[in-house]
Amino acid sequence: MERPLRRELMFQMVETARLMRTHVDQRAREHGTTRAQWGVLSRLRRREGQNQVAMAEQLDMQPISVARLIDRLEGQGLVERRADPADRRAHLLHLTDQGRALVEGLDALRTEIAAELLGGVEDEALRATLDTLATIRSRIRDGRRERQAGPAVPTAATAGAA
Repeated sequence: MERPLRRELMFQMVETARLMRTHVDQRAREHGTTRAQWGVLSRLRRREGQNQVAMAEQLDMQPISVARLIDRLEGQGLVERRADPADRRAHLLHLTDQGRALVEGLDALRTEIAAELLGGVEDEALRATLDTLATIRSRIRDGRRERQAGPAVPTAATAGAA
């Protein structure tokens, strides 16, 4: 039975994401880290000095899970927590020299994986894929916000229209 095009695309994206996660997990382990730790390190390099709550939002993870990741990275000497001068209860996250060196090595790995998986794919096809993925991410985020906001409360104007 043939699946409609949009359903087939959704199936292929989920399956591809699963395979990529497995592949990247394996490659990250070869460098002594995990995909989750790699994500934290990469985001910290782009925006050093952020707090754990901001990091959790970027990673779409629970703050407690991010705290555990940071604990591990700090224990490995890759990240350090510094007191936030604006909030005595909070800490700001910074890469150590060792963390910076690891994330630079992981950049080379990212380039290698991209060449391995996307080599030979035309730039036009890559741009179209990026545009499609951006649209999907935006719709997911918009839908999340709408669900979190809950049902609209009827106003006098809308209550009479029902």
